[in-house]
Amino acid sequence: MKKSFLSLILLFISFIAFPQVKQLEKDQEPGKGKVSDLDWLVGFWTGEGFGGECEEVWMPVVDENMIGTFRFWSEGKLIFSEFMNIVQEGETFSLKLKHFNPDLSPWEEKEEWTTFRLIETDENTVYFHGLTMKREGGEIKLWLALTEDGVRTIEELNYVKKDF
Repeated sequence: MKKSFLSLILLFISFIAFPQVKQLEKDQEPGKGKVSDLDWLVGFWTGEGFGGECEEVWMPVVDENMIGTFRFWSEGKLIFSEFMNIVQEGETFSLKLKHFNPDLSPWEEKEEWTTFRLIETDENTVYFHGLTMKREGGEIKLWLALTEDGVRTIEELNYVKKDF
């Protein structure tokens, strides 16, 4: 009884602590949507996250693909970058990305992608499995669920739209 009660409390706390990030259940179908619904994401965004500085660039949709790049640096040193593609897949879309070290050596194998499946969208928010992006005026907040050594945390990144 005590163990069940404790588990219930921990589950409740996790929903309170991480309401920004949603997860698909094991056999749950992804949400429906069109990449073109994310036109609010287009632009050059700068801010902080992971204890350093970040930039993202998102280009307009072409052929049901929205291409983006990300780079992260700390103390003036590039730590890693990403190539991202939000791609239409029938009635849904996914965010696929690859990580690269400063020398452009990849983290993922050639045929592998880190993939975030769509859960749902609303006016200026997109919920992927483990990642949420929300625009409010000239700012975007991202919440990314990370699990390391069995411990789940949420990393928050805050961006402001800038001119090139």
